Amino acid sequence: MEQKEQFNLFEMYLQELQTIVSCEEAENKELTARIRKGDVLAKKRLVEGNLKLALAMTRDYLNKGVQASDLVQEANMALVLTAEEMADEENKDSSRTFEEILRERIKTALEEAVEEQDTERKIGEEMAARVNILQDISKELAERLGREPKVEELAERMKMTPDQIKEIMKVTMDALSITGEEG
Repeated sequence: MEQKEQFNLFEMYLQELQTIVSCEEAENKELTARIRKGDVLAKKRLVEGNLKLALAMTRDYLNKGVQASDLVQEANMALVLTAEEMADEENKDSSRTFEEILRERIKTALEEAVEEQDTERKIGEEMAARVNILQDISKELAERLGREPKVEELAERMKMTPDQIKEIMKVTMDALSITGEEG
């Protein structure tokens, strides 16, 4: 999906949220009690009434490598799961309010999303560095040997296993085929 299209969808979502009345603590408490009695409409209202809170919590995580729409989705999933958990027996005696539990769950979900994205970025950077080193060493060995080096020779030079070298080569070929640069 294009960035402009994502922005438009996000704007539409924000406009739709303006029409929803947020739940106050007393209503959250009442809805939670009704959910525990099996009231499906109470669960729906609890989720809808806390969407603005979920959205507000995403603001602290903007510009940390995760798209706003993904942050909203993570926060909303935490909201839905928390509302569903209110029907569970073990949550009936909780001394914490729904909002306290919800804030904790959303914060955890958003932190995990940012951490996962950061980890993926670092892995990508590390793999790119390995690909560049492999290309440099491969070129150097080819010039010195007068032929393309064998996987085992590259592995020995890079202090890696042949399987690791093959994996780097596979990733390189996959990336080239995706971008259409393959001959």
